[in-house]
Amino acid sequence: MLRRAAPSAASALLLRRALSTSRPRSPAAATAVASSSAVNSIILRSLKEHYLEVNKMTPPPKISPPRPYTIVKGALDQSTGPVLRRVYGEAGEEISISVARLANIMPPGADFDSDSDGGGGPSESISQLFLHVDISRPESGKSMQFLCGLYPDAVGIHSVCLRSKIAPSGAEAVAIAAKGGGEYQGRIFQELDEKVRDAFHLYIEARGINEKLFPFLQAWLYVKDHRNLVRWFKSVGTVISEPKPEPKPE
Repeated sequence: MLRRAAPSAASALLLRRALSTSRPRSPAAATAVASSSAVNSIILRSLKEHYLEVNKMTPPPKISPPRPYTIVKGALDQSTGPVLRRVYGEAGEEISISVARLANIMPPGADFDSDSDGGGGPSESISQLFLHVDISRPESGKSMQFLCGLYPDAVGIHSVCLRSKIAPSGAEAVAIAAKGGGEYQGRIFQELDEKVRDAFHLYIEARGINEKLFPFLQAWLYVKDHRNLVRWFKSVGTVISEPKPEPKPE
């Protein structure tokens, strides 16, 4: 005689899961989904409006850097790194310059001039630049590094140090500094004798690091910021508009 086999515990569990996933959504869940979709639509519409507006902005006139500085290839597409390079003197000194907004680097209340109109326009927000200047000789294992503020009519040194070309960076450098190790960075620039400070200013000016760099670097940074903003709008819109995968049945 044949007997019908009783369902196993595993089979019963699978049956309960199948039944639970086939139940219709509750009113609360349906309301949450509709609300989320509405918020996404508002964000996407706002992003599109700003994206179109940013694309209408008139770019600055094309400007070349002061000779003999040359633009580093691909610098616009890199998040960090040098923008300009040149070789100086018979010793073949290699000079590289990186740039950022000074307001993004200096802490609030730092000693540098700032516009008081608070307009937030391009000329106001990129009227003060921050330079990282690296000067080294091919045969030397060290480089002179200057952190400077660049303005339309002046350049000022915030700090100067001598660092190894193979010095650790990032988390490793922080760990070494926390243990009191690493290379001696020298005195705070403002604590140096006035004659020494003046000599360092003459040193960088002789290498073409002066206010003549400002028009090009200001325009370059404006174009880079514009590109980054456009990419950001597109990336955020893509993430929000991507269809969410259906939850897998348990």
